Amino acid sequence: MVSDEMINVDDINYAIYKIGDWKHDYEINQIGLSSEIPVTKNTVHHIKLSMDEIRKSEFALSDKTVNGFVAIATQLNPKILEMEIDDIIALEKEEYENINSELDDLELLDEDDSISLDNDEYLIYKLQKECHVTTATPANEFTEKFHAMELKKIEDALN
Repeated sequence: MVSDEMINVDDINYAIYKIGDWKHDYEINQIGLSSEIPVTKNTVHHIKLSMDEIRKSEFALSDKTVNGFVAIATQLNPKILEMEIDDIIALEKEEYENINSELDDLELLDEDDSISLDNDEYLIYKLQKECHVTTATPANEFTEKFHAMELKKIEDALN
């Protein structure tokens, strides 16, 4: 997958991240559980849109209507199941606000810059729209290896 191809930082067809840590700890919001930190304005915008879409989804849980993050967390995080539903809802709201704050405070790459697809500094995903779904495919070898390791971690956690 080695390429000399350069992409513009402001290209909306790519999501670009660095590996790092969020300032806060997160239990519910899957964005905050990832070690992928966005480094472009378009990637931050895409993440915010995705979070808003997940939060707009509604699910019945106990006697409450909850958003998608709360519903997903109750399926994937056993610690969350030990909490009262109102506490889970409050924690999700707090995490959402913290992630938005962190996203707003990130140091981003200059929109006028270009970067090579052949690098081991940035995780780069090619975004493709299929019907109403955007798929993200690793666009370089570094991202492909990272993506495979992350999938292995998830698989190991489920077994």
